[in-house]
Amino acid sequence: MTSTASSTDLRQGQAPHDQRPPWQQRLRRFGYVPAEDAPSGDVRDRLVPPYTEPGPRLWQVLGVPPVLAGRITRWSGWGGPLLVTLMAGLMRFWNLGSPRAVIFDETYYAKDAWALVHRGFEVNWDKNANDLVLQTHGHLPIPADAAYVVHPPVGKYVIGLGELMFGFDPFGWRFMTALLGTLSVLLLCRIGRRMFRSTFLGCLAGALMAVDGLHFVMSRTSLLDGVLMFFVLAAFGCLVIDRDRSRERLAAALPADRDGRVRPDARVADTFRFGLRPWRWAAGLMLGLALGTKWNGLYILIAFCVMAVLWDVGARRTAGALQPYTAALKYDTGLAFVATVPVAIGVYLLSWLGWILSPADGTGGYFRNWAATDGKGGSWTFLPDWLRSLWHYEHEVYKFHVGLTSPHTYQSNPWSWIVLGRPVSYFYESPNPGADGCPANAGQKCAREVLAIGTPLLWWAACFAILYVLWRWAFRRDWRAGAIACGIAAGYLPWFLYQERTIFLFYAVVFLPFLCLAVAMMIGAVVGPPGSSETRRVIGATASGVLVLLIAWNFIYFWPLYTGTAIPIDSWRSRMWLDTWV
Repeated sequence: MTSTASSTDLRQGQAPHDQRPPWQQRLRRFGYVPAEDAPSGDVRDRLVPPYTEPGPRLWQVLGVPPVLAGRITRWSGWGGPLLVTLMAGLMRFWNLGSPRAVIFDETYYAKDAWALVHRGFEVNWDKNANDLVLQTHGHLPIPADAAYVVHPPVGKYVIGLGELMFGFDPFGWRFMTALLGTLSVLLLCRIGRRMFRSTFLGCLAGALMAVDGLHFVMSRTSLLDGVLMFFVLAAFGCLVIDRDRSRERLAAALPADRDGRVRPDARVADTFRFGLRPWRWAAGLMLGLALGTKWNGLYILIAFCVMAVLWDVGARRTAGALQPYTAALKYDTGLAFVATVPVAIGVYLLSWLGWILSPADGTGGYFRNWAATDGKGGSWTFLPDWLRSLWHYEHEVYKFHVGLTSPHTYQSNPWSWIVLGRPVSYFYESPNPGADGCPANAGQKCAREVLAIGTPLLWWAACFAILYVLWRWAFRRDWRAGAIACGIAAGYLPWFLYQERTIFLFYAVVFLPFLCLAVAMMIGAVVGPPGSSETRRVIGATASGVLVLLIAWNFIYFWPLYTGTAIPIDSWRSRMWLDTWV
């Protein structure tokens, strides 16, 4: 008789490989690793893996003394991200007021923001208001007639905060988007560091976003999508921190053996309570602000809630739970729901406070008096008038969004976004030689454009990175790859439901941070895992370095198209790599 313990290739108590289901055996050739084959050892390290540190050989090659090397390592966790953020901020705030014009949809949001912070609701502006704003430096009266708008107010309040601080002009209405764009780079560096347990990969992810053209342009334009991206990324970061903190508490509750190694325990794992989890409540707040900026934040709210619950299931399974799904449903799902959905809805309603407090006599916000006029009667009259009016307003907005099919020169199908099929031109002028920055010796007119397009080599590399993280998630059960895939899917896939609607490439900025995380993760794999041979590391580092340098060069090459810098028309044509970019 052969006992289970006599198997030489298995941990005790596991079935031999040849007794596994046939589908598992077939998938092994593609790198599939069943969850039960995860490396054994201290469960604490599996629940909360330690951060990686540069080996002593690197410091020796660089000639750094051991004492200084230790200090650099200790401070790099914040020092590296702050340096990357400083670089991103200098680029985004440089000449922020140029072009001194109302470009693309700034015609809506800059003026709506100014009205919101002064009146509490949007108003109808005169058709020549843009020229008057620029001519008078924003010193013009605000109309009183309420306007019908189709986006919630949070993003416009954010833009309006910059206008209150720096004035009703291009620098003022772009200040907050530039600030949030810069801070999003810091967030991504820290999030990437925590996910990958590597300061280098975290800073790399942030640096990639810092040199992405779409993120750069959106950070220098007062549109809502950059604000939405910031709140989505902040919510994701809060959930990642909550994941670490909750798993730390779970690891601390598990028993240790005589050698001090933490072991799985079914009783603890099946009954442990994580508590109130403040970072999850913070995530609910950020998701509410995202929803209050644009409605597609709702899809992200749903996806992140599911992801967070699955993380709890995974933590309990790792800790030894016999029924991880039942335990998560019993102890985690209720609080997870309360900390996210009701909080997000509450924040969303609170964002309408200016509209709610406006007069209901017809002089307040649009539809504010609907319940007292056209909405009289019905079976819902027990609700407050402001709530019934707001519900009607939201219903009308929903009908607008799903029925928006007005043709636009720069609209695009989401299938083309990931390869930058149809970018959006925010601003274009053709100055004569010697005018508006056009060189006097140009010989012909110049092109001066602000083009909302990602750094092409970064996005094209991201196409391969998406395939890598999907493989990593499906076959290696890597939670980091799953989280990145979730972020991309939540920001990207819902748009395929509205392919007939008028939509644009710049909506993709919402899931851009997750593309950068995917590329950083792929580059980490190219460099090689810990323990790789020196030759493997040198080849991987060289290939990765070449890719990163090419992406940085590509950003520099397209810099004139991101900043509205006048260049000779032939130079502009040389940057139109695809016919659909014109």
